Amino acid sequence: MARTPSRRSLMAGGTAAALAAPLLGHTAVAAPPDRSAEGHGGPRVTPGADVAAADGWRVLRGRKVGVVSNPTGVLRDARHVVDSMAERDELDIVGVFGPEHGFRGSAQAGESEPEFKDPRTGLTVYDAYGADAAKMATLFRKAGVDTVVFDIQDVGVRFYTYIWTMYHAMVAARDTDAAFVVLDRPNPIGRRADGPLLTPEYASGVGLKPIIQQHGMTVGELARYFNGELLPSEGDGGRVELEVVEVRGWSPRTTAQHTGLPWVPPSPNMPTPDTATAYAGTGYFEGTNLSEGRGTTQPFQFIGAPYLDYHYSDRLNALRLPGVRFREGYFVPTFSKHEGTTCAGVQLLVTDPARYEAVPTAVAMLREAMRYDGFAWRKDPDPKRPYWIDKLSGSPRLREMLDAGASLEEVTGAWRREVRDFERTRRRYLLYR
Repeated sequence: MARTPSRRSLMAGGTAAALAAPLLGHTAVAAPPDRSAEGHGGPRVTPGADVAAADGWRVLRGRKVGVVSNPTGVLRDARHVVDSMAERDELDIVGVFGPEHGFRGSAQAGESEPEFKDPRTGLTVYDAYGADAAKMATLFRKAGVDTVVFDIQDVGVRFYTYIWTMYHAMVAARDTDAAFVVLDRPNPIGRRADGPLLTPEYASGVGLKPIIQQHGMTVGELARYFNGELLPSEGDGGRVELEVVEVRGWSPRTTAQHTGLPWVPPSPNMPTPDTATAYAGTGYFEGTNLSEGRGTTQPFQFIGAPYLDYHYSDRLNALRLPGVRFREGYFVPTFSKHEGTTCAGVQLLVTDPARYEAVPTAVAMLREAMRYDGFAWRKDPDPKRPYWIDKLSGSPRLREMLDAGASLEEVTGAWRREVRDFERTRRRYLLYR
C-alpha cells in the first residue's frame, strides 16, 4: 500500500478534503472466500494475520513497523506473528508493545511485563499497559515507528481492556503521522449487541469511550468505528490512516467454537471460548463480593460466595432464561476473592449460544444474589465513583435500579434504545455479514 501524505493534515478540522476522502481513511485488504480447506460446515476461517503472512507480509514492506500484540497474535501453525515477521529480512520491525498481561503473557490481571529484549527475536518489547495516547506516542517515537500493527484476540466486551489499548494506539499513531494496520480476528461471541452505554463521567481503564457493553464487532470493525466516530473529537482531531486486513471465510453467526481456529487464552482468566461467552455478562461479578470464579478452572462460569446455598441455582433455573442452565456448584478459589474458602453457587452452562443473552442473564443472577444478606457491591478507592460495578456497567444506573428493586425487564429495558442507536451507527463500519 503506497503511503499517502499525512491524513492528519487532510482530515483535521472538517475540511473538504476530509469529506472527499475514502470512507474514514480506511482501506480494507480484500478477503475473498478461501475454500481451500472446507470444515465445520463452511469455508476455512483465515485470520487477517494469516492472510498477510501468506502474501509475504507485503502490506508491511518498506515500513518501520511497531507491533502491538500478546500471545494471541498467532498464525495457524501456532507461530507468533512477530516471530514470523522477524524472520523476513525485507521487513523492518523496530519494536513490540505489550498490553496488560504482557507480550509473551507472563503477567496476571492488572499487571504487565517491564521493558525487555525478547530473547527469541532480539526485538525491544515496550511496556504499553496503562499507557495513554501521549505515552504511547512517546514509545512510538522512541522506537522510530511509522506503521503500527495491532493483532490481539478480543472477546467482544467493553470492559475487556485490549480495545482501549488499541484506541490509545490509534490516537498515538495519528498524532505521530504513523499508519495503523489491524490484523483482524473473529469476534468469538458473534454479532449480538447488548447492554448499557458507557457515560463519559464513568470513563476508566475498563471503558474509555461511550460504546455499549457487548458491542458485537471485530477489532477491525471497531477500529473503523473508532476512526469514524471518536478520533475526530479526540485531542487535535483528525483520523488515522487505517488499514484492516480482513478475516476470510468467517460469518458473525460463527462462534469461536466452530471456526476451527486454535484458542489461545487472551488473558490468564479467559481459558476457553466458553469463558468469553459467559464473561460478556458475568464480568459484572467483579463488581460484587461474590467470587467470579478466579482461582478455579472455569472463571466467569463458576459464580459463588460462602453465603450462598442451593436455592440460588433453583431460583435461577426457575426463571427459564433462554439458552442457559445453572448447575448447583461448590468451589474453593486458589486466589482472588474468598481464597481458600468453600463457595456455594452455580456453574453457568450455555445450552444454546444462539438464544443465550449474556447481559440479561447476568442481571438476573445479580438480582437473585441480592436476596442474600451477605451480598455487597465491591467498593472502589475512587471517592467520586466509589463502586466498581458502575465502571463496569458504564454508569450508576444498573446498581441504583437493582438496589431499588427493579425487575429484570425494567433494568434491561432501560438500555434498549441505547442498543438500537448503537446498532444503527455501527452499521456502516461492519465488514462481515
